[in-house]
Amino acid sequence: MTTRATANRGFTLAEVLVASTLSTFIALAALGALKAVTDSSQRVNVATETASEVRFASRMMARDLANLYRDTDPKNMKLVGASQGSDVGGPVILTFYTTGCTKARSGQPEGDVYEVEYLLSKSNDPDVEQEQEKYILLRRLWPNPDKQRNPGGVLTPVAENIDVFQMRFYDGQQWVSEWREELQSIPELVEVMLAAVPKGRGNPVMEKFTVNFPRMAARTGAPSGEGQPGEGQGGQPPQQGQPSAEGNQGPSGSPEQR
Repeated sequence: MTTRATANRGFTLAEVLVASTLSTFIALAALGALKAVTDSSQRVNVATETASEVRFASRMMARDLANLYRDTDPKNMKLVGASQGSDVGGPVILTFYTTGCTKARSGQPEGDVYEVEYLLSKSNDPDVEQEQEKYILLRRLWPNPDKQRNPGGVLTPVAENIDVFQMRFYDGQQWVSEWREELQSIPELVEVMLAAVPKGRGNPVMEKFTVNFPRMAARTGAPSGEGQPGEGQGGQPPQQGQPSAEGNQGPSGSPEQR
């Protein structure tokens, strides 16, 4: 009788409590490990997306600069830049004429010379706190540019959460952080650096490239700092030049067809 009673006996309350406690600890440990794996995967995805955006923006900008419009008359060309952190204190922009771009407007007449502008603008993301302002890199593509008219074109975002957009221009003697339109020349070298920090924790992602225009700079006469703003050759205000006989046709003074 004693042996049969012992064999049919169930779990005691203490045994049930111990088993429940162990099951709870195991479940919490499994959930913690799963959350850690999920968070790590999300950080990797965010870092990958940030790196892809920075790389995409860097390659697009390098391609546009490599296709910089060339002309025998420097007044028909354009390259203007102001780096982040420069003494100018104005907007961070890089504006120039380029050729061979994809059509900006479907079904509308366009030439083969475009004005391209890259600029940093504050992000309007409501989830970003005011003390942690983020910037977005925008690209403006203007078909049929005309120096006599206000800038226009199609504005599109290229990369988000850009923290660094710095440029340097080499005039043959020194590096400068600003290149003005009044110089009416092309620098020998243009160095651009883009950097972004992924949301949350992560290492900064940085891309840097250099484009050189040695022969073009020599032909246009890269300046050493002389000259008055707004004056062209002979002290006269720069006027819109006529299309040259070689190369692509430059920006004309005729009204743009929209």
